[in-house]
Amino acid sequence: MSGHSKWANIKHRKAAVDAKRGKVFTKLIRELTVAAKQGGGDVESNPRLRTAISAAKNQNMPNDTIDRAIKRGTGEIGGDDFQELSYEGYGPGGSAVLVQTLTDNKNRTVSDIRRIFTKHGGSLGENGCVAWMFHMKGRIAFEKDKVEEDRLIEIALEAGAEDVVTEESELVVITPPEEFETVKSAIDGSGLKYENAEVTMIPQNSVKIEGKEAEHMIRLMEALEDSDDVQNVYSNFDVSEELMMSLAS
Repeated sequence: MSGHSKWANIKHRKAAVDAKRGKVFTKLIRELTVAAKQGGGDVESNPRLRTAISAAKNQNMPNDTIDRAIKRGTGEIGGDDFQELSYEGYGPGGSAVLVQTLTDNKNRTVSDIRRIFTKHGGSLGENGCVAWMFHMKGRIAFEKDKVEEDRLIEIALEAGAEDVVTEESELVVITPPEEFETVKSAIDGSGLKYENAEVTMIPQNSVKIEGKEAEHMIRLMEALEDSDDVQNVYSNFDVSEELMMSLAS
């Protein structure tokens, strides 16, 4: 999980920069729209929509923008019709890569994803080739020196978390996806402050890569994340934190 954790941390640090370009808002608006389309606009009965709203508010998205995105999904106002598609492939060093997209043009998206993989030393694979390596989980991360471990474990496990694991610089609460909002609400109510909270795909194992392969891998991840149609990118690569920070732009 450590490789996933390092890349997730870099993504969150870059989010403020990306938000200035509108890219984060674009992705969040698409997720709000699709969540409302699939599960309806009632937040209480639509956990995916609750998670999407929470993510949008974490990026300081205005309430009016959130409401419009939801109304596009429920059909109250017009908007683009997005399709959810996943792509799987391999990065440098044999690392597995899972890409989730929301698109209004499948041909454009698959062409773009294939081009990015090829350009950065990877290859697009068949559906199912790597998805089995990942499990969907809720993940709530805390800085080690800013939270009392015993208290966090007690609150998290009592609320329905699976585990609390120690990583290099973090304590991470892992939940089943269906218990993510419940555990997060319990932690919010306790006053404990986390660095980030999300439902994500966590790899079962990791592939250690170094040198040029690591450099190409980071560039592949960045290029995929930067694609307008891409919502999320997951991989099981692992490189040193120092190297990842030096390579990430």
